[in-house]
Amino acid sequence: MKTVVGEQRTIGGLPMGVVWGFVATLIFMAGDGLEHAWLSPYLIEKGLTVQQSATLFAVYGAVLAVASYFSGVLTEMWGPRKVMIIGLAAWLIGQVLFIEYGLKPNNYALMLPTYGIRGLGYPLFCYSFLVWVTYRSPDRILATAVGLFWAAWSGGLYVVGSFFPAFMLPKIGYIGLLWSAVVWVFVGGLVGVLVVNDDARSQGGNPKEKLKSLLSGLTICIEEPKVAIGGVVRIINSTGIGSLPIFFPLYLHSKYGFTTEQWLQVWGTMWFANIIFNLIIPYISDKWLGWRKTIMWLGSFGMGVMLLVLLYTPQVFGSNFLVLNIVGIIMGIVLCGFVPLSALVASMAPEKKGSAMAIVSFGAGMSYFIAPAIVGAFIGLIGVHGVIWVFAGMYFLGTVLMHFMKLPSEDKKNQNDIHLEKQVG
Repeated sequence: MKTVVGEQRTIGGLPMGVVWGFVATLIFMAGDGLEHAWLSPYLIEKGLTVQQSATLFAVYGAVLAVASYFSGVLTEMWGPRKVMIIGLAAWLIGQVLFIEYGLKPNNYALMLPTYGIRGLGYPLFCYSFLVWVTYRSPDRILATAVGLFWAAWSGGLYVVGSFFPAFMLPKIGYIGLLWSAVVWVFVGGLVGVLVVNDDARSQGGNPKEKLKSLLSGLTICIEEPKVAIGGVVRIINSTGIGSLPIFFPLYLHSKYGFTTEQWLQVWGTMWFANIIFNLIIPYISDKWLGWRKTIMWLGSFGMGVMLLVLLYTPQVFGSNFLVLNIVGIIMGIVLCGFVPLSALVASMAPEKKGSAMAIVSFGAGMSYFIAPAIVGAFIGLIGVHGVIWVFAGMYFLGTVLMHFMKLPSEDKKNQNDIHLEKQVG
């Protein structure tokens, strides 16, 4: 439903600029995700080792983690549009240099810095837009606005970014897909830059104060240890699932004959299910399970189990594409168990939510570094089965860590229960 508030047109209470920004985010992230699920096997086919491919993604992840952490303070200092332009430019420059000087001549030494430059792109572009969304969206629908942002982000990166190459790969090839990504990102970036303005940026404080505020995200881990634990769980959240495209499609192809196109369809279907149930699982969490138990049992424990199911499914059912898709769908649903984590961590430091969320964002970015680093370190020693068990073990560790992530209200209730038992005794 469209309405007009003054001269500001809105849809469902959201300003038109914000709505178009969601469209821009989806298009931008579709371009960013076009190669994520197949680039590693392709590089290995071109002569790189699994360890070299993992190192490439680790460098990308390290840059991405830093950009994720600093995107917020740069937006506060310079305004969202300027930071988005920097992110867009970094992505386009990095991509073109990566294709022409790294990938085409198979020059590994140049792949590393050029792909790293590209890692600056989406955090600066998308997370700066997210900050703008929090300023422009009315408080009564802010949660909905943030949810729509993540739906657009995931829909572009994982759904369109998987199904588009699955169908276009036989037609335009790998290099063609990488060049098409330039078009996707340019169009999405242009739309985003045009609709976003700097009129809603924070005006308080000078750059030094804002930088000090950002660095408080490190000290809060000491002041509030539960926030640090939440950051570790956020790393675990994306590390196991994010590691799969690096080595698992190659394993499926060499052992069971699954094609790259089939893997991309499984990957895309999994994330499509994830987006749908992202709207359902939080409701169940709020109404019945609670945030902590949802993350503990459905997210952490559930993902540990599903990684092992994914590993052993081809051994039981062979190259059954339908069964692998079903496993992927269940995994996408289980992964939704981590959705309440941001709200839980923010609740651990109600007076410093910004600093707490900086740790969550940094954890999300660090997973892009840690996942390939673990693959590179262990794949040659313990093989695919061993690496999957390592990541499953990380999820099970997350289950244990969530035991300590009780809300202040839960701790108070437990203390009252103990006191009552002593009195009765």
